[in-house]
Amino acid sequence: MILERLFSLAGRTALVTGAARGLGLAMARALAEAGAHVVLNDIDAEALEASCAALRAGGLEVSAAPFDVTDAAAVRDAVEGIAARRGRLDILVNNAAIQNRKPALDYTAQEWRRVVDTDLTACFLVAQAAGRVMVGQGGGRIVNMASIVAQVGRVGLAPYSSAKAGLTGLTRVLAAELGPHGITVNALAPGYMVTEFNRALLDDAEFVRYVEGRTPAGRWGRPEDLVGALIFLASDAASYVNGVVLTVDGGLVAAM
Repeated sequence: MILERLFSLAGRTALVTGAARGLGLAMARALAEAGAHVVLNDIDAEALEASCAALRAGGLEVSAAPFDVTDAAAVRDAVEGIAARRGRLDILVNNAAIQNRKPALDYTAQEWRRVVDTDLTACFLVAQAAGRVMVGQGGGRIVNMASIVAQVGRVGLAPYSSAKAGLTGLTRVLAAELGPHGITVNALAPGYMVTEFNRALLDDAEFVRYVEGRTPAGRWGRPEDLVGALIFLASDAASYVNGVVLTVDGGLVAAM
C-alpha cells in the first residue's frame, strides 16, 4: 500500500510534448496507466489524434493539445488552457525534439538554430509556462528529456548535443529556482533507444552492433526501459529528488 501510494499519479494532470509517437507516446501511456490524465502534445495533429484514440481505446484518460513548442504565444495559451480546463497541471515532460545529423562544419546558421530552438529553447518556454501554473498551485513535477550525448561527444550531432547539454544546465537552474515552491525539476538522459527517431542509426547494421558491444546490457534500449524512471521522478516517491540527471543507458556511459 505504501508503494502504491508513493508511485500513484491518480488525480493528476500531465503534459507530454512530442507525444504522437516514440518515447513521448510510451511515456504518455505510462503516466496514464499510473492514473494521470495525460495531455499529449505534438505539432502533427493527425498523428496525435490517432495516438490519443488508441490510448482511449485501452481505457486510458488522455486528451490532445496540438501546438508548436517553439511558438512562445502558442505555448503560453496552450498551457494556460490546459490548467483552466483541468483545474491544474501537475506534471510536465519536455520531450519534443528534432535531429539533423551532419558534420559540424557543414551546418548553416539556420539549421543550427532550428535544432537548438526546438530541443532547448522550446523546453524553456514550456517549462516557464508550466512553472508559472505550478507556482500558483503550490507544486509540481518537471521532467526534461536530456541525452547521453550531453555527456559524451558523437560525430554529427553538434547542435543536438549542445542543446541537450544546455538542457541539463537549465534543469539544474530551474530546480534551484522552483524548488522553494514545491516543484522538482529533473532530467532523464536516455542512451540509444529503438525508436523511429533513431531510424537512420538502426538501419546501419555496423553501428547497431557497435552500440550492442559498447553497452554492458548488450542491447539497445526500448521505450519501456525508460518509463519506470519517469514514473519515479513524476511521483511522490521522488519528492526530495531535485536537479538530478538520471541516465538510462544500460551502462554505456559508465563503461570504458
